[in-house]
Amino acid sequence: MTDKTHFGFAEVPPDEKTRRVRGVFDSVANRYDVMNDLMSGGLHRLWKRFAVESAAVRAGMSVLDLAGGTGDLARLFADKVGATGEVVLTDINGAMLAAGRDKLLNSGRVFPIVQCDAEKLPFADRRFDRVSIAFGLRNVTHKEAALAEMRRVLKPGGVAAVLEFSKIWQPLAPAYDWYSFNVIPRIGKLVAGDDASYRYLAESIRMHPDQATLTQMMVAAGFDDVTVHNLAAGVVALHMAYVH
Repeated sequence: MTDKTHFGFAEVPPDEKTRRVRGVFDSVANRYDVMNDLMSGGLHRLWKRFAVESAAVRAGMSVLDLAGGTGDLARLFADKVGATGEVVLTDINGAMLAAGRDKLLNSGRVFPIVQCDAEKLPFADRRFDRVSIAFGLRNVTHKEAALAEMRRVLKPGGVAAVLEFSKIWQPLAPAYDWYSFNVIPRIGKLVAGDDASYRYLAESIRMHPDQATLTQMMVAAGFDDVTVHNLAAGVVALHMAYVH
C-alpha cells in the first residue's frame, strides 16, 4: 500500500506534501505577518505571548523554536533568556527564515538561525530547556516524528510548547467554517495575491488532530505529562508537554 498523507483535504504522497507545503510558504512569506494580523484580528500575537509566558522561561535557558518562520516566538523568548541564554530559530522553509532573519536584524537581535526539518533535527540529545512550535505542526508530514524529536532534544525538566489551531467549540463551528472558507481565501487573494494557499491553510486546520488526539500523540512520543489550554473557544490550543 502506498503511503499517503493529507495536504489539506487531498491525499497525496509524503514527498508531494513536502513540496506543496514549501510552495505555500514560498508564496506567502513576504505577506505572512500582515495576513496573520488580518485573519486573527491581531489575536495571534496574544496567543504567542501566552505560549511564551506558559513555558516559564528563565534567564540563561536554551530554547529551540521549530517552524519559527518570521521569528515572533523567538523574539519573545530572547527577551526572557537574556544575554546568558540562547534561542535557536529554525524552519524548513528558506523564504520564511529569510523574512524572519530580516525582521530580527531590524529589531537589533542576532541569534542562530538554522534551516532544518522538524522530523530530523540536527541537534544533540538533551540539548535544550524548552522547545516550541507555533502554527507549524499541522504542516509537518509525519507529526509523530516531529514530536519524538522534540522529546529527544529536551533536557530532563524540559518543556515543549505546541501552539496550534484546534477544534472549536461546536456551536461556533458553522460560523467559523464560513469565515475560514469564504473570507480568508478572499483576504489572501487581495493581500497576498494567493487564495489557494489560504484555502489550503483552512483545510489543514480541519485535518489537524483535535486536542485529545494530539495529547495522546505527545504521550506516545515519550512526554511524561501534557496539559491543554483552549484559547478563543478552541480555535487555538496550547499543549504543554513535560519531561520529568
